[in-house]
Amino acid sequence: MRSAGRGICWSTPAGIGRRGGRNKRWEYWNVATPAHVVGLTVSSIDYAAVHEVWVWDRATDQTWHRSVTNIPPRGVRLPARLEAGPSRARAKHLEIDIDETDAGTRLRARIPGAQIDVVAALPAGHERLAVVVPWSDTRFQYTVKDVARPASGILVLDGVEHELPQGESWAVLDHGRGRWPYDVRWNWGAGSGVSHGRTIGVQVGGQWTDGTGSTENLLLVDGRLHKIHDELTWDYDLADWRRPWRITGGGLDATFTPGYDKRSRMNLGILSSSTDQCFGDWSGTFRTETGELIAFEGIFGWAEDVHNRW
Repeated sequence: MRSAGRGICWSTPAGIGRRGGRNKRWEYWNVATPAHVVGLTVSSIDYAAVHEVWVWDRATDQTWHRSVTNIPPRGVRLPARLEAGPSRARAKHLEIDIDETDAGTRLRARIPGAQIDVVAALPAGHERLAVVVPWSDTRFQYTVKDVARPASGILVLDGVEHELPQGESWAVLDHGRGRWPYDVRWNWGAGSGVSHGRTIGVQVGGQWTDGTGSTENLLLVDGRLHKIHDELTWDYDLADWRRPWRITGGGLDATFTPGYDKRSRMNLGILSSSTDQCFGDWSGTFRTETGELIAFEGIFGWAEDVHNRW
């Protein structure tokens, strides 16, 4: 499913509003610059609100981080569908505000030592992927994946202001609304940048969509979405996560070379998660449906392995 430009509105599938203990709603934004990476999460998973602000200095490996899990959920506001209203998270020593503006999406956050004020621009004609992944008649996920959004703004880290470099800073969105199985594993990879004079966005996924008939795979080239309908093959080893990852299929032959692992573990009994989000560079080739071979390299982003019981 393809949609372009602003003013587009996707309906959320029926059932999200009904109680059931497995409803999941979130906004995840990642902002990457040559110097820093920012991750913002606002989420409600029915019986808990889980929020996070994370900033990584790519040169020094210093991080600024605050993660909060509120049971029962509180201090969270999420619209029913994409761009239908603001998103808010409030907790001790954590504030996140996500608002739509004429320029795009404004991302603001504050934790001890770090403040973020960034706009993810939405250029005219920019396309993003919206897809429903069905597991059963009662379990599904509606996701919007939006890569290679030009980003501008400032980070203030320990009192020092850092302006995002124009043309070298990119934002990625994962908008999710669904009703999930309790025990789920997934892969997700994304990247944004310029290669050979073209703006490239990489978006790939795996495990959680297997066998559903839906995929979330694409390559974005100068704002135009090239959907990959095939399930992809992921070849990697978390025991040796620095070894290059290979993701292939549907005309895509991509290599992800990681350099940093954002590793997180949580176990609260009924609620647990295990995440390895590795950051590095994407390279490879993609053959379009018209036969064009697109080569890309040096596209910064991430690939991750996640196991959630939620």
